[in-house]
Amino acid sequence: MVQTDFGGTEVVSLQDVPEPVCGPRDVVVEVAYCGLNRLDLLQRRGPALIPGFRLPHVPGMDFAGTVAATGSAVSSIVPGDRVIADPTQGCGSCPRCAVGDRAYCANPRILGGNTPGALAEYVLASAESIVRVPKSLPLAAAVTLPTAFATAWHAVHTVGALDAGETLVVHAAASPVSLAAIALAKRAGGAVVAFAGSDAKLAAAREAGADLALRNDDPDPAKAVSAFTDGAGADLVLDHVGTDTWRTSLDCLGIGGRLLMLGNTSGDQVAFSLSEVFHRGLKLLGAGGYASADFVAATSACFADRLHLPTAALFPLADLADAWDMLGARDTIGKVVITP
Repeated sequence: MVQTDFGGTEVVSLQDVPEPVCGPRDVVVEVAYCGLNRLDLLQRRGPALIPGFRLPHVPGMDFAGTVAATGSAVSSIVPGDRVIADPTQGCGSCPRCAVGDRAYCANPRILGGNTPGALAEYVLASAESIVRVPKSLPLAAAVTLPTAFATAWHAVHTVGALDAGETLVVHAAASPVSLAAIALAKRAGGAVVAFAGSDAKLAAAREAGADLALRNDDPDPAKAVSAFTDGAGADLVLDHVGTDTWRTSLDCLGIGGRLLMLGNTSGDQVAFSLSEVFHRGLKLLGAGGYASADFVAATSACFADRLHLPTAALFPLADLADAWDMLGARDTIGKVVITP
């Protein structure tokens, strides 16, 4: 599927393009499944969000498939391997990439973001970004892991530093990142309070492991969290919603609590009292981009415990417009997946 302009689904069409060719340190993967992300929608509508984006463009960040070819310098991966990849490729040569901090590369390559992605039969990726999928995990489940679980691992563990026995509050609980965060927090021995906008989404949060699931219109969310924690309040709040949930996030925190920000889907500007933050000892944290170590740790944990997200729907490549409409409606639970 090739994007040739900015706008609605009409700017993306099914086309024949040359098959990718391996560089020395690359692999070509035959795509079995491609999971959609909201970035695909935003970059189709325009303007482009990822530096280096150029038209025409092939979207699709998350994929699972089988290695079809490898570069001359690649020895750890062979054709036939079942794999997923970190979409954040980096440039491969700068100091940031050298330490596995590809998200802060000055000239990043993002599969499906500013380089050809996986809404295609074949996709090219750097060998160092590839992770083998164990035979025990179907590729249809593995495709739900890359962006959601790496982002959630970075938030819950690397930045949020959630300890066993602590309480995590998660907004938009049925979104892929939130469902991944719930699963990882429970795996780490934490308790989870989840907020969502419908009974179906609350049920999905409970299925992922949430101990308490509350609707967004709960009359006093901070009181409910306080009661759940015996008056202590939450230790960590993950907020990727922004303006609409900011006040609730602050109110749910206990003394010394940590508010971790990793998105702004409802708006970017907020107001708060400085004295409230310093008198309560609150910590306001920006998640930033996940590192390659986060991706490896997250996928290893998922493989070990068979964690994955639910699949909201499967679409053939030619029906991408319908899949994007479903994703844009914000009613999905889990990942919308394409089968090229």
